Amino acid sequence: MTTILDEIIKHKSEEIEEQKQRVPIESILLQKRKRPHYSLKDNLLRENTSGIIAEFKRRSPSKDWINKNAVAKDIVTGYQKVGASGASILTDTHFFGGSTTDITSTVENINIPILRKDFIIDEYQIIEANRIGADVILLIAACLSTEKVKELAKIAVENSLEVLLEIHNKQELGHICDDITFVGVNNRNLHNFETSLQLSVDLCALIPERFIKISESGIQNANDVKYLKSYGYKGFLIGESFMKTKNPSNACKIFIDKL
Repeated sequence: MTTILDEIIKHKSEEIEEQKQRVPIESILLQKRKRPHYSLKDNLLRENTSGIIAEFKRRSPSKDWINKNAVAKDIVTGYQKVGASGASILTDTHFFGGSTTDITSTVENINIPILRKDFIIDEYQIIEANRIGADVILLIAACLSTEKVKELAKIAVENSLEVLLEIHNKQELGHICDDITFVGVNNRNLHNFETSLQLSVDLCALIPERFIKISESGIQNANDVKYLKSYGYKGFLIGESFMKTKNPSNACKIFIDKL
């Protein structure tokens, strides 16, 4: 049975090949990064940090448009102002309504770490992520082999990027490797899109202590964060509950104030 993830990866593969023809990797390598690297790891381990990785996304395959006309620069600078530990920016266009411009238009205005959230399957995307100003990349275990995770994570580290490995079940724990910085548990079921924080609870003890744990999706309120912290989670990726409001930055502020 074909899942939405299969569909996304097929489209992404075609998209990358087209992009390589338009902008060869040699051209990407000539580009200069416009800001220093910022460490999400350091931010999440700092005392009195919120731990919130506030996400910018306009749509998702499960919900269609969430905030169609949202402007990345305005919202992400707002996230920083209210105390987010990091920002996650969706750069997939076809399924999420984002682009790399959502990062490049933002980077010179903020000094919190940026996670480039996309379906990373090729070295090209990692080189590009570094040049456009991202600090962290996402690798999704569900769409990569263990060997491919190792290969891409190594390339990311060589480009001074931190790596978030996203898992959805016990089987994907085998994708963890030495170049991973964070292990993120996505509480969303890829088949029916339902979310349950119980997944983060079930997997936390199985994640080696040397990796920073991040819980993703389904986090609705400050009590959820406090609950997950009790299980050792340091980072909390939250997007939809902020982005569906008229003022995502203010929604983030209210959330953090309650912590």
